Amino acid sequence: MLLDTPSLYFRAFFGVPETIKAPDGTPVNAVRGLIDMIATLVRDHSPAELVATMDADWRPAFRVAAIPTYKAHRVAQGDAEEVPETLVPQIAVINEVLDAVGIARLESPGYEADDVIGTLTHRAGRGAVDIVTGDRDLFQLVDDARPVRVLYTARGIRNMQIVDEAFVTGKYGVPGRSYADFATLRGDPSDGLPGVPGVGDKTAAALITRFGSLPALLEALDAGGTEGFPAGSRAKLAAARDYLRAAPAVVKVAHDAPLPDADLAVPAKPRDPEALVALADRWGLDSPLNRLLTVLDR
Repeated sequence: MLLDTPSLYFRAFFGVPETIKAPDGTPVNAVRGLIDMIATLVRDHSPAELVATMDADWRPAFRVAAIPTYKAHRVAQGDAEEVPETLVPQIAVINEVLDAVGIARLESPGYEADDVIGTLTHRAGRGAVDIVTGDRDLFQLVDDARPVRVLYTARGIRNMQIVDEAFVTGKYGVPGRSYADFATLRGDPSDGLPGVPGVGDKTAAALITRFGSLPALLEALDAGGTEGFPAGSRAKLAAARDYLRAAPAVVKVAHDAPLPDADLAVPAKPRDPEALVALADRWGLDSPLNRLLTVLDR
């Protein structure tokens, strides 16, 4: 089980009231919410291995070089991400808690959590993988044959949607593993990806279904043919040729991010009990941590 941790702690921050505070009055709503999410996931799905993936770089240089607008609307100052003021200190606490419990926490310099997930999924070979995220970008990794699926948290951690190839086909009208090509054509305003102007979901789906992949579509475009292009779409695609050649480097998650060796097994006991007790006392986390430890010790 691979956790898109930034996606989850943002959801926890906005889903749990800020009135949840440590003894010193510091908000710990994101910390408590994330701990309870992990406890629920482990209880309900019993993974053998569990990884909390992190953003070492939320806006990697290679993606900005390809598409300068990538996440540009979420930049606060310099190249720092705009994060709620009361969430920022909680991220450090989350890291300390994960480390003390013994849940593997992995990141890769110059890469996002999505890329760590893509790399670990690739390394898993034929092993089953559950990816927990609220980010549709990771739908590109679903693979029924292995199986790899996404536990999509848009409706909450207790009402997750199971995203497999059939789900992607049913919702977007494209083959299950073609989501990245579909998203490239359609664009994604939440990530600052413009897409092809005038090409929406239906046209993008028709193009991917007809040509099979974005490279095949571009090959047909370069060959000058008109067959298979929905009315008016060929000119729009030709005008967006530069974008279409650059965007895959942004949309597709990496499969080769360098990662340190780590023990991915779900811990039965805390790695550092003394540190965990100190964290529980300082931040008022006794109840959620006891719930998590009870689940881990099953």
